[in-house]
Parts: sequence; structure tokens; C-alpha cells
Amino acid sequence: MRRRTPFVALIGSYVISVAGTSMSAVAIPWMVLTTTGSAAKTGLVAFAEMAPYVAAQALAGPLVDRAGLRRSFVVGNAVAAVAVGAIPLMSAAHALTLPVLLGLVALAGGVRGAADTANSALVPTTATAAGMALERAAGLNSGANRTALLLGAPLAGALVTLAGSPVVVAIDAATFAVAAAIGAIWVRVPRTAPATNEADGSGLRRYGRDLAAGLRFIRTDRLLLGIITMVAVTNLLDQGLSEVMLPVWVRDTVGSAGALGLLAGIGGLGSVLGNLFGAWLGPRLSRRALYSVGYLVGGAPRFLVLVVAGTLAPVIGVTLVAEVFAGSLNPVIGATSYERIPEELRARVLGVVRASAWVGIPFGALVGGYVIEAVGTRMALLAFGVAYLLTTLAPFVFPSWRQLRRPDPVVATDPEMVTA
Repeated sequence: MRRRTPFVALIGSYVISVAGTSMSAVAIPWMVLTTTGSAAKTGLVAFAEMAPYVAAQALAGPLVDRAGLRRSFVVGNAVAAVAVGAIPLMSAAHALTLPVLLGLVALAGGVRGAADTANSALVPTTATAAGMALERAAGLNSGANRTALLLGAPLAGALVTLAGSPVVVAIDAATFAVAAAIGAIWVRVPRTAPATNEADGSGLRRYGRDLAAGLRFIRTDRLLLGIITMVAVTNLLDQGLSEVMLPVWVRDTVGSAGALGLLAGIGGLGSVLGNLFGAWLGPRLSRRALYSVGYLVGGAPRFLVLVVAGTLAPVIGVTLVAEVFAGSLNPVIGATSYERIPEELRARVLGVVRASAWVGIPFGALVGGYVIEAVGTRMALLAFGVAYLLTTLAPFVFPSWRQLRRPDPVVATDPEMVTA
């Protein structure tokens, strides 16, 4: 019998952890924005968390390989629980200054990056053990992320209003602890041997060689490079929208943290539906068409509607439709990555892929905050929306995207190659 428990446990822990993180993603920016009134400081806090997160994903792959995927996942979540839990404690002691908050979110971001690097490699490993198609596994993993956003963000909006931001951040800390416990108990898979010889150097030299192996692999794959580049640009723009521009628009137009949570929840609902669509129909549709159209419809309209809208209703409608299309991208990206990366290189390559794709995220909120203060909210939204639109035209223009298709089935001609 194929073992599904590790995959189910991994997805379950991911839902719990991301639900808590999505709650603090509403609570912390709102806390900074309402206490300081500064969009720039709000962006600075988001930068302080995401920069170590991205750096850890880029650099932690070889260390995750050496320590083991499961151990890295458990330890990373456990340390994140401690770091995030310190925020409400410091707030209660009236000691949560801006530098202290920056330090705590930076620590949490760094260990989360290592844990998520392990999680990325565990998805195809546990899916293979469960006998599950990689495209479906990628869709379920991404769907878990979006489901967590759907659950966490609206709850955060309500709880921030009722109980305050520190309570919501404390819940996030508890979710990291639960995720670590689930991983320790149920996510058990055979350890993959590292793709280097143990006798071939030690310490920093071996680490450098392991990291370089992942970088060389990415450099030779033009399709992965194209995906990474496109996602890096759009993630930068998305982060500017979600962490700074949307909270500022909600504050100025609606004036309620509940509306911010509602929009995040609507986006999460659309993403869940899009991921289910991609996981269900993705194997039957053209990957390139699904990717290209999904990006085109799911990107720029979210910015442009905020430029012209004066009420919440049209923003809700556009957000729902756009996120359905955007959610369908993840099964395509995930399955393509899993198929093209050798198993023994997954931790370091997927870590670098995620870090490279997310390299713009720390700067998105930072740039978004300063652009708003320089030219105003509407002009900033218009500039980001136009940049997003131009980026999403790439798959229609460049020939390397023709490789975005399923691998041809292997036909076995040797009877000894055929297995039951």
C-alpha cells in the first residue's frame, strides 16, 4: 500500500502555518501603519522580514540537504514560533520599539526560509511515496497555501478589530509550533543522499560546491530561468500591492481593517478555486496556454481597478476573478520544476528557484511605500499595474516558453524495463 500519511501531514502542517502567517501579515502592517502613520515604515518592516526569508532560501539548500529535509522543516518552524511569539510579549511589556520589531521579524523570516526550502523538497518526495502525480501534488500544495490565506486573513481582520494586533501575532506563533509538532511526528520519509561525495572537502568548501551545483543547474535551464525572472518581477509588484498599497487604499477609502481582511479572504477564495481548477484540468490543458492567460488576467487588473474604484464592491469582484486565474498558475510552475530538477538536487535547486523568484519581494513593499509618498497612491498603483501588464506579455513573445509543456511519455522497448 502506498503511504499517504507523510504527504497529508505535510499539507496539513502547511495549512496551519500559513494560516497563522497570513493573520500576522494583516496584523503587523496594520499595527505599524496605525501606530506610526508611515507607509515607509510599514514597508521597512515587511522588508526586514522578507529579505532574510529570501536569502535563507537561496543559501540554505546545502545545509538542508546535510541536516535532512524533515529535521530542517521541524527546527525552522520551532524557532519561528519562538521569534514570532516574542512580538506580543514585548508589546505587552511596552518594549516593542521599531528596531526590536525589525530584529524579531528578521529572525522569523530567516528560519522560515530554511523551513520552506525543506517543505518545497518534501512535496515531491512525499507525493512520490503516495503514488500521486506531481502536477496534482503541486496543485494541492499551492491550494493548501491559498486555503490558509482564505481562512487566516478574514479572521485576522476581525480579530485585529476585536482583540488587537498582538493577539493575532501570538496565534501565528502557536501555528508554527503546531506545524513543527506535526512534522516531527508524521512527516517521515527516506533520506535522500546528497549529490556530493562526503570525502570531497568539508565545511565551507563543501557548502560552496553544493550551492554552486544548484546554481549551475538553473543557469543551464532557459525555461526555469524565464519562469524565475517573470515571477521575480511580478512578486515584487504583488508585494508592493498587498503590503503597502492595498492597506493604504483601504485606510483612505474604507477606513477599516475588516475590509483589508475581507479582500485578502476573497483573494484566498479565488486562489483556492484557481488551484483546484489547475490541479483538476491542468493535466488536460496546454501548460503554456494556462500559464500565459492565467498571468495576463490574474495580474494587472488588480492594480488598475484600485486606480478607478471609489468603493469596495468593484475591487472585490476584480480580485476574485483575477485570483482564480492567478491560482491556476501554481500547478503548472510546480509540476514543471519537479519534473526538470533531479531528486538529489531538489532542496538546493528549489531553494534557489524560490529565492530567485522572490528576490524582489523584500523590495516590493519598500519601493511601494516610498513611491506612494513620492507620487501618491493612484499614480503608484498605475505605474505598478502597467509594469505588471508588460511583464505578463513575455510568454506570448519569447520562444523559450514553447518548452512549457509536459514531457513526452517514455516508451519502453526492453521487456526488462516494464514493471508492474
